[in-house]
Amino acid sequence: MKLDHVGIAVESLGAAVPVFEKLLGRRVDFEEVVEDQKVRVAVFEFGRSRIELLEATSPTSPIARFLAKRGPGMHHLTLSVPNLAEKLRALDESGVRLIDPKPRRGAGNSRIAFLDPTSASGVLIELVEEKRRRPQRRGNPKGRASRG
Repeated sequence: MKLDHVGIAVESLGAAVPVFEKLLGRRVDFEEVVEDQKVRVAVFEFGRSRIELLEATSPTSPIARFLAKRGPGMHHLTLSVPNLAEKLRALDESGVRLIDPKPRRGAGNSRIAFLDPTSASGVLIELVEEKRRRPQRRGNPKGRASRG
């Protein structure tokens, strides 16, 4: 397992992104909307880890509920695993409470699942399946001329 990212709930990306850009000394890498989660995400990448700022796009989103209950702050910690379905089975069998018993789609079309915070000392843990890297092609297949 490796640290993938930390998710931080914010009231407004418009207000939070400039604060984090100043704090981190760099611009945001990209933003995206995850319709399924009803959230807009601003991402700062740091090698293989990142910080995600999370803004609700609907009053019924998990982020909106979190903000109403706890205010802005750390929402979740995400760990990457090689095989998400297998890890969920093993955790379930060992008595860990799961919010998502099966993987679902997250940001960047990744496969994710959340663990119940009661099983992790009050911390919401997200698991994300490591993306398999495609093998790089070497040379020019079938001797074709490259376009350039």
